[in-house]
This record gives sequence, structure tokens and C-alpha cells, in this order.
Amino acid sequence: MENYLRLIDEALLQPQFPGEPRSLYYPAEYMMSLGGKRIRPVLVLMGCDLFGGDISKALQPALAVEVFHNFSLVHDDLMDNAALRRGKETVHTRWGRDIAILSGDVMLVHAYELLAKAEGKVLPQILSVFNELAKRVCEGQQLDMDFQQRNDVTEKDYLKMIGLKTAALLGGSFKIGALIAEANPEDAAKIYDFGYGLGTAFQLHDDILDTFGDEETFGKKIGGDIIENKKTYLTIKALEVGTAEQVTELEHLYNLINPLPPEEKIKRVKKVFEELNIANLALQKRDEIYNNSIQKLESIAATTEKKNILLAFAEGLMQRVK
Repeated sequence: MENYLRLIDEALLQPQFPGEPRSLYYPAEYMMSLGGKRIRPVLVLMGCDLFGGDISKALQPALAVEVFHNFSLVHDDLMDNAALRRGKETVHTRWGRDIAILSGDVMLVHAYELLAKAEGKVLPQILSVFNELAKRVCEGQQLDMDFQQRNDVTEKDYLKMIGLKTAALLGGSFKIGALIAEANPEDAAKIYDFGYGLGTAFQLHDDILDTFGDEETFGKKIGGDIIENKKTYLTIKALEVGTAEQVTELEHLYNLINPLPPEEKIKRVKKVFEELNIANLALQKRDEIYNNSIQKLESIAATTEKKNILLAFAEGLMQRVK
């Protein structure tokens, strides 16, 4: 993992954008400089290495995935009207909405420029995967916004949304690396499914941590999803299994015209969740999806040593929750 991250970080030290016009390109450079875990480009390298590929050939496509991910965050922050990203001002907060839109657009173009540096014989395949995952991310974001206006979102709906918005990019990153290594189609599909399941499980765990995690280790304020009235897995499940009285209480708390003080709202919502044992129900679903993804990994035709690297990575992600 350290080696993969070092390669990505060294590559990102190189200027990614032209200098002029500075008002267009500097916000894009700023966004890339905010850091992050760099999970998605690392997955491209891991997917390539798993099948014995030359990871130097996967480096530019890996950067393409990271630039695309950051492009999506610029636009997500704009749509969410978020003031901070990784503890720093968001692009639209610092430079305004118009520049955020345009700088995000140029990041998307740059992602395709990086992707085009892949070897010609695999380029059509990885371009197809990249286009598909890009569409899925947009579909997931639209569903997420639609859900805020709906009161009939089901567990199945929610899992589909986080699959599109979050998990598809993880699965697609693995698959792009596998295709660069010229893995067979069956194994390339399995590594995608492994990443997709892992991403879905990770998002479910993030939902749990947002309400029941430790603020110091989680890295952000607990209860943010509740304050923002987000329909997470916990909320949807509580509305599904709660009594009429509990459902009425939740609907009341999430639809108040004059909101309660944040801490009071969090306390009352958590009380309903605890009465319904919602955290454990969410953990059961998370573990079910996670275990299915591990089975996909185990069925791949690769060395046990290489698969164990991916298994350790997956376990590390889940440790954040346990």
C-alpha cells in the first residue's frame, strides 16, 4: 500500500494543468492539492498488480480516476452548498459558483487526457468502463438529490443509490487496472464485483459511524446526517420496521419547520434508532454485503499472496467501523 501511494503522490506532484488562465486552472490545482486517501487510484494499481501487470502502465489511468473523483467532488460541494472539503474552503466558496462549474469541467476533460495515455490495445476497453462508471456516479448523485424530496425510499432504493454514487467507482477502478494487466473478462468482472461490494459495505459503515461513531476517530461531527435530514440506511430501516408511534416521531423530527437545537434532534433520533436496534441491523447488512464481496475476491484466478494484499486492504477499511 505504501508503495502504491508513493507512486500516486509522486505523480500528483507534477503540474496537472496549464498555468493560464490562472482563474480557471488554479482552482483545479487547489482541489487536487487538498489530499484525501487516494483510495481510487490505488485500486487501479492494485487491480493491475493482482494479475501480474506492469503498474507503470496503469499510473496515468489511475491519475485519471483520481482527477475524475475530485471533479465530482467540486460539483457535489456546489450542489450541497458545502462550505468545507477536507477542512478547507470548497472551490465554489472561495472562487464562486461559475468558476467552480468551469474548473470542474476542465478537470473532467483532463481525466480523459490522462486516460488516453493508456496502451492502445486496452484503451477501448478501459474507456468503456470509465464512461460507464462516470454515468453511474452522475445517476447516483441525481438519485441522492431525488431522495431528499421523497418519503417512500426503500432499502433497495438506497442500496442502488450508494452503489451508483460510491461503489461503482471503486469497482470500476479495480476493473480498469485488471484490464490494463489483460486479465480475462471473467476475472475482470469479479474484481469489479469485489470493489462494488466493498464500496457499498464501506458506505453503510459510514452511515453507522455518522450516528454512533466516536467523533475523534471518525474525523467529523457525529450526527451530521441527522441534522441535514439525510435519508441514510439507518433512517430508511427505522421507518420500515418502526411502530406507528416511532415512525410518526421520526417524520416529525425530520420535517419540523422550526428545527430543534441540533443536539436535541440528534438525541431524539438516536433514541428511536436504539429502541429499534437499528445499528445492529445496519451492521448485519454491511457484513452480508462485505462477505459476498470477499467471496468474489477468493474466486479470482490469481495467486493467494496477491489476493491477500487486497484482503488486508478490505479488512483495513472495515476496521474503521469495528
